[in-house]
Amino acid sequence: MERTGAQIVWESILREGVDIVFGYPGGAILPTYDAMPAYPVRHVLVRHEQAAAHMAEGWARATGKVGVCIATSGPGATNLVTGLANAMMDSIPMVAITGQVATNLLGGDAFQEIDVTGISLPVTKYNYLVTDINDLPEVMAEAFHIARTGRPGPVLVDICKDVQNAKIDWVYPETLSRPSLHKPLRQEPCAVDRAAELINQAVRPLILAGHGVQMGRAQQELIELAERAEIPVVTTLLGLGVIAENHPLALGMGGMHGEAATNHAVQECDVLVAIGMRFDDRVTGRLDHFAPKAKVIHFELDPSEVGKNVRPTVTVLGDCKQTLGALLPNIRPAAHGEWMQTIHGWQDTTRKVDIATQEVDELIPPFVMRQLWYATQGECTMVTDVGQHQMWEAQYFTHLRPGQLITSGGLGTMGFGVPAAMGAKLGNPQELVWAIVGDGGFQQTLQELGTIVQENIGIKIGIINNGFLGMVRQWQQFFYEKRYAGTPMLSPDYIKLADAYGIPALRVTSNDEVYPAIQRANAHDGPFLIEFQVKEEVNVYPMVTPGASVSDMIRRPGPAIVQGYSGVQPSW
Repeated sequence: MERTGAQIVWESILREGVDIVFGYPGGAILPTYDAMPAYPVRHVLVRHEQAAAHMAEGWARATGKVGVCIATSGPGATNLVTGLANAMMDSIPMVAITGQVATNLLGGDAFQEIDVTGISLPVTKYNYLVTDINDLPEVMAEAFHIARTGRPGPVLVDICKDVQNAKIDWVYPETLSRPSLHKPLRQEPCAVDRAAELINQAVRPLILAGHGVQMGRAQQELIELAERAEIPVVTTLLGLGVIAENHPLALGMGGMHGEAATNHAVQECDVLVAIGMRFDDRVTGRLDHFAPKAKVIHFELDPSEVGKNVRPTVTVLGDCKQTLGALLPNIRPAAHGEWMQTIHGWQDTTRKVDIATQEVDELIPPFVMRQLWYATQGECTMVTDVGQHQMWEAQYFTHLRPGQLITSGGLGTMGFGVPAAMGAKLGNPQELVWAIVGDGGFQQTLQELGTIVQENIGIKIGIINNGFLGMVRQWQQFFYEKRYAGTPMLSPDYIKLADAYGIPALRVTSNDEVYPAIQRANAHDGPFLIEFQVKEEVNVYPMVTPGASVSDMIRRPGPAIVQGYSGVQPSW
C-alpha cells in the first residue's frame, strides 16, 4: 500500500501503541503535521520544545510505553536536547522525531539547518538521519525497538523534508534486519551461586535498590529477597517506592541527602547487594570511603556500568527480574536481629536530630510535604522539579509503590516538573497528579500553563516559593560565607498569573492554611495552583559535602522541634 514518508511516521507510531505525541510544528516537519489529522493520534501543542521532551518522559514513566515528541529543524530540534539528555541519564524510553531540510540542501547552511544527529549523539541511545524514504519504515520500527529494549533510552529520528513527501509501497516490518544493538551478555560462570553464598553468609547485609528494579518490574522479587533473608533496603532517589516506605525493612533514600541512619547502614554493612543502580556520586560520596566493610554484589543490565565507579566482588548481569528470580531458590531464610536493632538505634537518633521540623510558627517546606501525604494518603503521583523541594519530597512523603515519584535524577533538570506532570496525567488520566516545583524551576516552564488550559490537563501545581534558588543558596550558606550572588529570585504574582489563564489558585502563608488548601485542590475537577510562601533560609538536612564520605554528614543544628497541624499528627 502506497504511503508518503509523513504517513509512514504516523502509521508507525500507531503500530507501536502510542496514541499521544507532544510537539511544536515548523517548516521542515510540516509535511508530517499535514498528514496527522487522518490518524487517531492526539497531538499536544507545547509552548516550548523542551517541554515536549519532558512531557514525553512523564508519559513514558506513567505508562511504561515509549514516549514520542516532535519538533522541526534547527532551533526546534536543539530545544529537545536537554530533554533527550535527561531521558538518557534516567533511562527513559523515548523517540524524538525531527524535521530536517531537504536532502539537496544538506551541508549548505540552509535556513534552520543544523546537524541535530551530531549534536544529540552524546545524549541519545541511537539516532538516525533519514535521507531515503526506502529506509524510513525500518528506521521507525528499529527506533522504537532500541528505545524500549535492554537499558531503555531516547532515540532521535531526523527526517529530511523531501523524504516526508516521497512515496513508497509500505508494509510495517515485522522483523528487523538489525533486531538488537545489544551484545549478548557474557554472564560470569556461577555468578548467581556466588552471590547467594555471600548473602547467606552475611551478618550485616544491605540491599541498595535503584530505578532498574522498577524498570525491570522486579519489585516482588526484591521484596521476597529482603523478607526471606531479613535484609534492610536502601533506595536511590529514582528507586523510591520499589519497596513501600512503610515496610519494616525499608530504610528510605541514601546518599547526599539521605537519612543519617541509612548512610550509617551503608557504611557498616558487610555485604551490599546493589540492584539496578549505577553508583552515582550522589549515592556514594567519596568512592574510596564508600561501604568500606562490604563485599559488593552488583545486579545490573548494562555491562558498561559494572566497575565504572565501584568495583563489585560479584557481578550478575541481566534483567533483574530474571536474575533475582534465579537467585531466590538459593537464599536461605535468615534473621539478623542484632543488625536490625543497631539500625533502629540509628533511626531513633535520626528522628531526634534530622527528620523532625523546626520553626513551629513559620511555614517551612517539610511541613507542606507531610500535609500533602496526609491529604492524599499516598493515593497520587508526585512529580517534582529539581532543588531543595525535590529532596524534601523524597524525605517527607511516604512512597508506597514504584513510579509514585517522577523526578529528574541524573541530569538534575530544572523546568522538568510541570511538563513531566502533564505527561504523567495524560498517560494516566484517572490518577491524582501533583507537580511540586520551586519558584526558580517553575519560572523556566510556566508558559506551559497555556498548554494545561488548552488541553484541559488536570494537574495540581504546588509552588514552594522561598524567594531563592534554594539549593544553590544552601551551598552558598555552607561553603561561601552566605554570599548570595545570583540566587535571590523575584517572582510574579502567581495567583494573578494563574487567573490570567483561567486556573483557580490560592496563596498559602501559614501552617493552618496548608491542609485545607491541598484538600480544595484535590477536590477540584481540573488544574489548580497553590503558592506556598515559605520561610526563606531553610536547609535540607542531612547533607554530605561534595567529595566527602557519606559518613561525614552536616546534621541539623540544635534540637529538632516537632511541628504539627490541628487534627493531623505527623508520623515523625
